[in-house]
Amino acid sequence: MAHNQVERTSERPEHLAAVILARGGSKGIKLKNVKLLAGIPLIGWVLRATIDSGVFDSVWVSTDHDEIARISEEFGASVFRRGAHSARDSASSLEGMQEFLDFHPEVDILTLVQCTSPCLHPWHFQGPAHMIRHGGYDSVFAVTRQHKFRWEEVKSEGGSSTPLNLDAARRPRRQDWSGELVESGAFYFTRKSLLLQGLFQGGRVGYFEMGAEYSVDIDTDIDWPIAEQRVIKFGYFGKTKPQGVKLVVFGVDGVLTDSLMYITEEMGQFTTYNQNDGVGIKMLKANGVTVKFIASETNDLHQKFADKLGVDLIMGCDNKLAQLVKWRNEMELDMTQVAYMGNDIPDLECVKLAGIGGSPKDAQHDVQVVSTFVASLDGGRGAAREFCNHILLVMEQAKSVANRSEI
Repeated sequence: MAHNQVERTSERPEHLAAVILARGGSKGIKLKNVKLLAGIPLIGWVLRATIDSGVFDSVWVSTDHDEIARISEEFGASVFRRGAHSARDSASSLEGMQEFLDFHPEVDILTLVQCTSPCLHPWHFQGPAHMIRHGGYDSVFAVTRQHKFRWEEVKSEGGSSTPLNLDAARRPRRQDWSGELVESGAFYFTRKSLLLQGLFQGGRVGYFEMGAEYSVDIDTDIDWPIAEQRVIKFGYFGKTKPQGVKLVVFGVDGVLTDSLMYITEEMGQFTTYNQNDGVGIKMLKANGVTVKFIASETNDLHQKFADKLGVDLIMGCDNKLAQLVKWRNEMELDMTQVAYMGNDIPDLECVKLAGIGGSPKDAQHDVQVVSTFVASLDGGRGAAREFCNHILLVMEQAKSVANRSEI
């Protein structure tokens, strides 16, 4: 047995479980675990990478909140209903993990995955899992490398600070200093015996270094916009890598309009459109994306709006899915290269089939559930512009993936 290694006597295969602690009463950002980050619930980014890693025998979300539970199950996780004691504001992560173990004695190795680390990829888990299953380690945690000089805090007025990790007279250049490893907080693999002793790290301790681009943590509102940009460029988009969006289709009613019917005293009808949506559509076209509109109803105003933007429009369409597939086939595209934003049941199958399916904030619940992007704005109120911005960021991410694969 290796020095300081925790003794293991079980002959059966060790059960490796991942647990995400997701209280409903988070204080920094209200319900941050299910708040949309780049159109996807924060917890969804983490669950997708955890499940797709393929190294866990079970993946759990420990929560006291119904909405968090619902979304977690939709992403494929099992739900552990944590008790009020472990869900209180002052409860530690250790208490949450120990409570889970009380109800799941079959688990031998537990991985705490932080919901606030949305740039995790499957391979971030595969390396540590191999270390703890086959490398003789008892605990493995995520670290990142920092090149920051630290100084002692001055606690008395008039005091003088001293450097903690450098010689001030011989300040090294960045390229001459390897930096320091610090906990990223993204995940902790730990044997059950250690957790029951109150330890996340113990026995034979190993670490897994994550690149700084993936070491994203969200604690306050200030972190959110930074994380949103980072996750688009470095986040994990699922098993199918983005190939670049070539076709974007918008269902008109409820997406480009607000679904309201305006009737004048003379029984005339008018429809409103959002100028910001039009700008976003022009931006897509300027980036080489083909944009098309589709509508169940026939409305001359829809045609005028489409003509103004130079976009093809199909109206009176009873089978939107068949029309979407027809366009895809004509352009010889894979569905990962198609995006669709819809609002109601006639759009449902299109949203499900498209590589990127979107919906406005006020879309029907069934459509929102299958969407990979849900806007923060209603239809006709800028939702389409948000979807355009998201598409452009995904395209940027696809280019980054392509560039990294060429290196």
